[in-house]
Amino acid sequence: MTYQLARIRAGLALTLLALALSACGYNTIPTLEEQAKARWSDVQNNYQRRADLIPNLVATVQGYAQQEKDVLTSVVEARAKATQVTITADDLTDPAKIKAFQEAQGQLSGALGRLLAVSENYPDLKSNQNFLALQSQLEGTENRITIARRDYIEAVRAFNTSLRTFPGIIWANTVFRSTKPMADFTANDAAQTPPTVKF
Repeated sequence: MTYQLARIRAGLALTLLALALSACGYNTIPTLEEQAKARWSDVQNNYQRRADLIPNLVATVQGYAQQEKDVLTSVVEARAKATQVTITADDLTDPAKIKAFQEAQGQLSGALGRLLAVSENYPDLKSNQNFLALQSQLEGTENRITIARRDYIEAVRAFNTSLRTFPGIIWANTVFRSTKPMADFTANDAAQTPPTVKF
């Protein structure tokens, strides 16, 4: 009888310990880390969508704008560079890798902007249904990228905050000692300068 009572007490103690650990923030750090990684996957997915749309956009413009080969070449080269810079979930704690990724994507955004500006010189192109559909998809993708980056930034903020606040700081300094804060998206230098508008 005492053996059974001891087993029941031990089982009850283990259950209480498990409940106490689950309520004390132990699961918060891995949960928030996985959420941030998932948000990063959303960012990459949307950048990949943009990269996939570019060959069709370039081919459509190319038919109308043979003399704009420099612009078309810069878009193709920027896309190639942007797709070569990849970030894995393990790289999210390295600010230098995040910055390199952002710079490559920024160069692609600039090249696309020049390509869309070139289209203004070709009224027939602007009325082409394929071009209009691609331009609309590209604009939608840029909006998705913005939302995905915002969601990633929020997920990283929550994760990094959990590493520095109670009770997460206890777990971060004991069980999750190897866990590092994740790098955040930052605005590049060009974003600090207002665009020039010419009429």
